[in-house]
Order: sequence, then structure tokens, then C-alpha cells
Amino acid sequence: MPVSTPRDWAELLRVSALFTVPGDVLAGAAASGVRPGARTALVTGASLCLYEAGMALNDWADRAEDAVERPHRPLPSGRISPAQALAAATALTAAGLGLALAAGRPAALTAAALAGTVWAYDLRLKHTPAGPAAMAAARGLDLLLGAVAGAGPGTGAGPRPRAVRGALLPAAVLGAHTYALTAVSRGEVQGGRAGAPLAALGATAVLGALTGAGRRAEHRPRARVRAALAGVYVATAAVPYLHAALNPSPPLTQRAVGGGIRAMIPLQAALAARSGAPASAALLTGLAPVARRLARKVSPT
Repeated sequence: MPVSTPRDWAELLRVSALFTVPGDVLAGAAASGVRPGARTALVTGASLCLYEAGMALNDWADRAEDAVERPHRPLPSGRISPAQALAAATALTAAGLGLALAAGRPAALTAAALAGTVWAYDLRLKHTPAGPAAMAAARGLDLLLGAVAGAGPGTGAGPRPRAVRGALLPAAVLGAHTYALTAVSRGEVQGGRAGAPLAALGATAVLGALTGAGRRAEHRPRARVRAALAGVYVATAAVPYLHAALNPSPPLTQRAVGGGIRAMIPLQAALAARSGAPASAALLTGLAPVARRLARKVSPT
């Protein structure tokens, strides 16, 4: 077994992208109309574990491909063994499911669906036409996990249906962003066509307008904050998407993917603000500069 350093594990687990995860749960909790509590904390931990499990499993599944295309990564470079990566993915999945179970049966069922989607994507769907849809489903389920936990138990074993229905639109918005981003990411190594980043650019504009649009009986200051966050989302993602559309080379495509990942945070903050959770929106906004600084040290892709 190789002697791995914390830096090696930080690269494998893409720790700079980890800051995009809590916003899924917080946006879902906001959409449920319930203030975040102990269940929200538990499913946030579950979400983080399942995300990191997906990162480790991704590199385990792609180790032969990465040996040719990305030999600097921890597995092909020999800094972390395939057995260690698979063990980490398994342990993190178990930990995520255990935390979700502690939040209640509805959260556990949602987390199980999320874990199944993550494993299916990494092991089977990633290089198929269904790959972007699987990633979109995973992000949507992650947001619904926050809504389910925030809603708590309703009749029988299920969450309150009205609260969960309120999270469907935010989940669809986040899923659409993820679909477009995943489509662009397929050109990271060898470059791609202008169509994927151009489509992602259009999707970003539509999602920004949808998220930033005013709502009836909304206070003007709150509407301005939400619109500003939606504007930050569009600016963060649109500029690198435009560059990649004009020149879909590997370096510009990689920058577009990084921009799309960073844009998730202001998108989540805008969704939380749209649901009337300014505290969650402010907390998420504070994560953005931390994620940006860490991304300079550890690549999120």
C-alpha cells in the first residue's frame, strides 16, 4: 500500500468542490418551508459523505483511462491505491446512509436513491448518453434530501407532501444546471464541440432569469438580493461557457467546467433566497470565496 498524504486525498476527493454540496440541502430545506434543524445537519453530513464517495469511486472506475489521459491523478500516479479508493467509496457511502437513517426513514430512502444513482453513474452510466441525466438526477435528489429532512415525517412513513412538492422546482433548476455542466465536462480532456458550452450558456441564461424573477407579495429588498444572486450565478458560469463555445479546447473547456461548478453556490443561494431563507442564502454566499481560494490549490475537476 502506498503512503498517502492529506494532499493526495484532497485531490482524490476534490475537496474544493465540496463547498458546492451543503447548498443542495439548505436550498431543499428552504423550499420545504421549515427552518433548518438537527435533521438538516444530519442529512448535510450524509450529502457530503455521498458526494465524496462518488469522487473516490469515479477515480477507481476511471483508473485505466486516467493512466493514459490524466496520469497525474492520485491513482495512476500511485499515490493512492485502487483498493484504498474503493474502500473509501464504500465506507463513505455507508456513513452517508447511516447519517440519513438517523434523520428518519424518508431521509434514508432518499439517500439510498441518491447513493444508487451515484454508483450507477460512476460504474455504468458515465460514458453513455444517460450520463448527464444521471448526474442531474443525483443533484436533484440531493436537494430533495434537504426538503425531506426539513419537512419531517407526515402521515405514515412519508414526508409532508406539500413541503416536498415545493422543492420540485428548485430541484429541477439545479438538475438542469448539472445536466448542462456534465455535457460540457465530456470535452475536458480532448476538447469538444461548441454545441455543448453554447447550450450550457443558453441554459444558464434561462435558469438565471427563472431564479431571479420576481414573486408576488415579495418585499423589494429581498427581491433585489435574490436577483443579485441570480446575476452572480449567470456571470460566474456564462463567461467561461462563452469562451469554451468560441474555442472548445481542453484548457478552456476545463475552465468552463470549473466555472459551472463554482456557479452552483450562487445558484443555491438564489434558490434559498427565493424560498424565503435569507440566512441560508447569506451562509452559502460566504462559502463562495472560500471555495474559489481552495480551487487554486486543489482542482475541483
